[in-house]
Order: sequence, then structure tokens, then C-alpha cells
Amino acid sequence: MSMPRKPILRASSVRACVRSSFQAVPYRKSGTGASWVGIARFCHETPLTTTARGRTVTTQRPHRRWAMAHRTFKVLDSDIHIIEPPDLWQRYIDPAFKDRAPIGLTEDAGDLRLAHDGKPWGRLAVNADRSVRRQGRNYALNQERWRPFAERGWTAKVQLEAMDIEGIDVAVVYPSRGLFALTVNDMDRHLAAAMAHAYNDWLYEFCQENPERLIGAGMISPFAVEDAVAETRRCVRQLGFRGLFLRPNEVNGRNWHDPYYEPLWAELEELEVPLGFHEGSGAQLRHVGEQFGANTLLKHVYSHPVEQMLAVGSFCAGGILERHPRLRVAFLEGNCSWVPFLLWRMDEHWEWIGDVYARDLTMAPSEYFKRQCFVSVECDEEPVKHVIDAIGDDRIVFSTDFPHGDSKFPRAVESFLQLPISDESKRKILWDNCAAYYGLPA
Repeated sequence: MSMPRKPILRASSVRACVRSSFQAVPYRKSGTGASWVGIARFCHETPLTTTARGRTVTTQRPHRRWAMAHRTFKVLDSDIHIIEPPDLWQRYIDPAFKDRAPIGLTEDAGDLRLAHDGKPWGRLAVNADRSVRRQGRNYALNQERWRPFAERGWTAKVQLEAMDIEGIDVAVVYPSRGLFALTVNDMDRHLAAAMAHAYNDWLYEFCQENPERLIGAGMISPFAVEDAVAETRRCVRQLGFRGLFLRPNEVNGRNWHDPYYEPLWAELEELEVPLGFHEGSGAQLRHVGEQFGANTLLKHVYSHPVEQMLAVGSFCAGGILERHPRLRVAFLEGNCSWVPFLLWRMDEHWEWIGDVYARDLTMAPSEYFKRQCFVSVECDEEPVKHVIDAIGDDRIVFSTDFPHGDSKFPRAVESFLQLPISDESKRKILWDNCAAYYGLPA
């Protein structure tokens, strides 16, 4: 059932304000805070004075309200990101591991590099094209787009204000730097476990600003299954997290359907907590796209969807979901348009040689996906209409990817609502499906 809300601003005023967010209006200081037309007028504790096109406007920031005019729908962001402080692990890790923990090189949302003793951590080729990327037309635009948030330190208050601007009711929080924290080959299991523990402690504090709207997805280490099981229990029982996450990349030569990981799948199923897979485009682990080196365009095109496709194969055709029928799994920020093709191809091969290589399966791989898996849609991913035609609209969740460079903030929800799908499908994708995945009220 739709949940109508009365907009607090006229739709025409909001649209004009949002449009102005993407125009090259000079950034400047004003009074006690940073001022920037569009985004900034929503983002400060005091009234703002902004000037553009010869007009001066003073406006009061809405307080914990939704400023967009799409309030016919509730919105649950399955995958919003935070920008962790560069010294997170220095401050939160067990002191025994402090001298081995990485540190962020900058506070820039577009620069998520980690390093230890001056050496790159987690990603090897990411530095090579940095000066080239800075020449791109979108680099400066993104710097301006995020500046009002960055100047106040990417705090939880800032996160909530960004959600208000976009019109997000509830968001599940995933990392930015943390996506590269546990991506070092043959990483010491104890250090990896300590880093996951530290990140989760920090994330818990972050979400306490408003735990009804900020929901944590805990980090677990893939380097020792017993450590992953222990941290899963702690995240759920002590920290109250609604989900856990891993990267989809192969770790230490093991696919996810390797029997080694069975205790983790069993624990997740027992605790009734879902697992999200989230790629990060680059790692010191084996990963799709590494053959493209520092070419971010090609690497990013392939890494996110293809790594997710590989993980889907392990879960649906590798037998994991046959053995764990109550386990819920999501494949996030890798698009969804590939799903019909992959499910068709897995089913075709199951019919062909499944009696040899998938003897434990009791139904086609696509049926496991439809029963237990979720996949996120990009806000402007028009081919989603074909995904709905192929598998229905019950397994697709919405994601803004705020505040990463390819995010459509502050028009992600607005863009999604323009897709050529029914209002019923929009309602399911914006709230119902994600609520079912994370175990939240419909």
C-alpha cells in the first residue's frame, strides 16, 4: 500500500533547486557555513544566502523532512555509502594491530586510497591514472557537488541531511574505504578480523545518530571462516546490524561454493540475517578487470556486473542455496540487466550437464535466484523493464550509490521514477523488496 506524504515545498521550487545543484555555480564561503546553490541550501544548520543568475535567495534548511516531491512512495536505499574518516583503523582497531593497520591518504570522497608505510593498500593500479582522471569534466563537478558535505566531515548528521535532500526514508549503510580494506592477498587472518571488528564498532556509533533511518551492514573477513562466523554473531547479537557484506571476489583460490565456507552460510541462515555482495572495482585479490590496468572506464564497466555474475553462479548453480533454503543474498551495485541472460544460460547448462556437475540441485538455478536472491537496479537503468518481464519485480531493490562519483544524487529517486515501469513495480523496488531482504516492516 502506498504511503502518501505531503511535500513540504512546492514541486516546481524543488525541481528548480535540484536542477541548480548540477550547474557550475562558484563555491564560496558565506557567514558561518559553506554556501552552494542547490545542495548547500539544504545542508546547513543556519539559513543560507545564495546567489545565482543575478538573484539572491535566503532559505532555511528543512529539518529531518523530505524535500522532494515524490512522496507517493516510501524509499529504502539498499546500498548507501559513507565516507569513513582516514584514521578510522588507527582510532578503533585493537592496539595490538595499530602499527599494521592502513590509513586513508585524504578526506576526499573521490580519493579512497589506503596506505601503510607509504605503500598502497588494497588496490595496486588505482594511482596510475589519478592525474588523468582529474582532467575529466566530471571530476570538478563532483568536487563541488560533495563539498558542502565534505566540509562538515561526512558525519552522520550530514548523511541524514543528504538522505532528506534525496528523499530517502531509510538507508542501509555500506563502506567506501572499507570496500578495499580486506582485499590484500594472503592477508593475516588476525589483522583482517581486527580490521572488520574496528570498522563495525565505528559503524555502530555512526548509525546511533538515528538508528531507525541508518541501518548498518557489517564487515566480515573472508580470510578465516571461523572469524567471519564470530563477527557475524557479534554484529547481529551485540550491534543489532541487519545485514553483513562481502566482496564477490575469489579469496585465496576458493570459490564461494567451496565447502570451506559452509559454516558461514549456516550461521547466516540460523541468525536469519542476509548477506550482501558488493564489488569495489580493484583489489590485490584476483578480480575481473585487472587486465585493463589503470583504465578505470574498462575496469569499472566489467568489474561490478561480472564479479556479481560469478558469485550468483556459486550460490545458484554451486549448491549453496540448495543446502541453505532460508539464506537471503543480494548482489548490489552491479546493475540488474544481466540477470535474465545469466539465469537462462545457467538453466541451459543445468539441463545439458547438470547431472554431472550439479547433482545436488533439485531445481533449475534460476529457481534458487527467484526464491532467495535480490539484485539492485541503477536509478536510470531502463533495461530493468526487461528484467521485470523475465523474472518479475519481487527480487529487485533500489540503490542510490551516494556519494560515489557515478551517483545521480540528488536526482536518483527522481530518475528512477521516470523509468517505464508500473507504479506497483516502483513501490516494490523502492521499499517492499528491500524491506523483505533486510527483515524490515513492509
